[in-house]
Amino acid sequence: MSGLASIRWPVMGVLLVVALVLQVTFFPHLAVHGVVPNLCLLVVVAAALVRGPEQAAVLGFAAGLLLDLAPPADHVAGRWALSLVVVGYVAGRVRSDAAARPSVTGVLATVATSSFVGTSIYAITGLLLQDPVVSVADLLPVVLLAVGWDVLLAPLLLPGLMRLFEALEPVRVRT
Repeated sequence: MSGLASIRWPVMGVLLVVALVLQVTFFPHLAVHGVVPNLCLLVVVAAALVRGPEQAAVLGFAAGLLLDLAPPADHVAGRWALSLVVVGYVAGRVRSDAAARPSVTGVLATVATSSFVGTSIYAITGLLLQDPVVSVADLLPVVLLAVGWDVLLAPLLLPGLMRLFEALEPVRVRT
């Protein structure tokens, strides 16, 4: 285990906190119809594409729990945690070959799919729990705006995040 690998989880935690702080403080000023990019989701997807589904699911749970508890949370806690666990696992399954780095198109498709799945799970659980904030008619536009935001920011954030995750623990060669 290299020296960087031993600090992998603390660095991931710091990345999540920075993403969360930016998401709840800076990006609301740029919101489109109340929808902001999900930076925590992008951190989880980057980890999933580099480290695989198990680590990304754990990171997704932590990211979701932070989102659920961070002010101005106005929903039942656990909805984002569930959403980002699923996102981390599904996005990690995309990484089928540990020796190959995903293409730009593959990364953007994974971000779009992950954003759609994560936001949809969050919205549908809101409907099931009778969250008064979102109606059925508002679901599709909100989900599409969230996907648009995340795909727009992915080329700016994911390359650096993926390089950082690779540096924290280089990909092992299969034997």
